[in-house]
Amino acid sequence: MTSSYTDQITSSLGGVRFTLRAEGIALAAICIAAYTQLGGSWGFFALLILAPDVFMIGYLLGNRLGALVYNIGHSTLIPAALGILGFSMDAQAMIGLALIWGAHIGIDRALGYGLKYAAGFKETHLERV
Repeated sequence: MTSSYTDQITSSLGGVRFTLRAEGIALAAICIAAYTQLGGSWGFFALLILAPDVFMIGYLLGNRLGALVYNIGHSTLIPAALGILGFSMDAQAMIGLALIWGAHIGIDRALGYGLKYAAGFKETHLERV
């Protein structure tokens, strides 16, 4: 008996979701290990680990803008660029900030909080939260 395309997609989501969450764990672990090697302040880490969630403020202006602003703050592109810039300038604080930001994104992904769709805050690339 053959399954429908929808059944195939639905059954594969478990494996894809697992892989994306595992990547989140890996990202968080790498960032935290690098932050430890950097000798960063754990007080600074605790103070800033939730800072990227400030990007949720975009939702005050609607779902479409909210998703855009949230995704800017929860994409790995900005912390990666910040980390590269920090390395090129030998700026330890900038590197530390990039690692904290990356750890936040990794933890979010591991917990199932993905990038948002304009349909609403609960609609993410990983799953509905």
